[in-house]
Amino acid sequence: MSVTLIDGKAFAAKVRGQVAEHVSALKESHGVTPGLAVVLVGEDPASQVYVRSKGKQTVEVGMNSFEHKLDVDTSEADLLALIDRLNNDPDVHGILVQLPLPEHLNEDLVINSIAPEKDVDGFHISNVGLLGTGQTSMVPCTPLGCLMMLREHHGSLSGLNAVVVGRSNIVGKPMAQLLLGDSCTVTIAHSRTKDLPEVLRRADIVVAAVGRPEFVQGDWIKPGATVIDVGINRIERDGKNKLVGDVDFASAQTVAGAITPVPGGVGPMTIACLLANTLTACCRSRGLPEPQGLTA
Repeated sequence: MSVTLIDGKAFAAKVRGQVAEHVSALKESHGVTPGLAVVLVGEDPASQVYVRSKGKQTVEVGMNSFEHKLDVDTSEADLLALIDRLNNDPDVHGILVQLPLPEHLNEDLVINSIAPEKDVDGFHISNVGLLGTGQTSMVPCTPLGCLMMLREHHGSLSGLNAVVVGRSNIVGKPMAQLLLGDSCTVTIAHSRTKDLPEVLRRADIVVAAVGRPEFVQGDWIKPGATVIDVGINRIERDGKNKLVGDVDFASAQTVAGAITPVPGGVGPMTIACLLANTLTACCRSRGLPEPQGLTA
């Protein structure tokens, strides 16, 4: 059986293209340009790379990019004051505080100080509650990207059995809510689930977000199932650093009907969905129709 590789890079490029078209139309018809503010505290190298990439892609789709780089010892009061200014700035439609934050800052407090309608990460407790009750919310970028790829591949997800492996607030829980919203039958499993292989063998869709390299094995997967691998793990193999997912790709691709590679699968979709969320937030702030196909 030949497996379909779900190309996240190509799909993310398509999403960015759609975003750029909407942004252009917004400028022409309404004279408004969506704006994304990214706040980086400290010198974490991985975070710096992410922020650079986010800024570059924001500008490429025609949006305004506002970057705020703060010293590692910035006080909580100063960070909250900056967020308050951004909340009240009409040119800023999306606010993202790059995580992780230095240890002296309270992550929950900082996230929940962002205006929910500008919380393009979808982490604010109001957005979590709105998503959980099926109301209009900002949706976390990675699960939204996974949902878009699943819809693109399957068309309708209605009635499919989906297992989400992982229960994080960032991926596992919101992913399960989104799949429920598309009428899947959803199981949330994790590293302590009893007889996890047996649970997975019933799944038409597997979303692996457990944070363990090559944890999900090929013989745990139902033949023909769609496997979305959210994991990004650095391991050493044959004396070289390698990026691998939470799924053992070599064994899984011989069984699955479709699978995302790592790298080049879910990863590129995360920033594409951040741009889509910023566009959505901008449209909502003006009472304009939301962009079709770019929301949950």
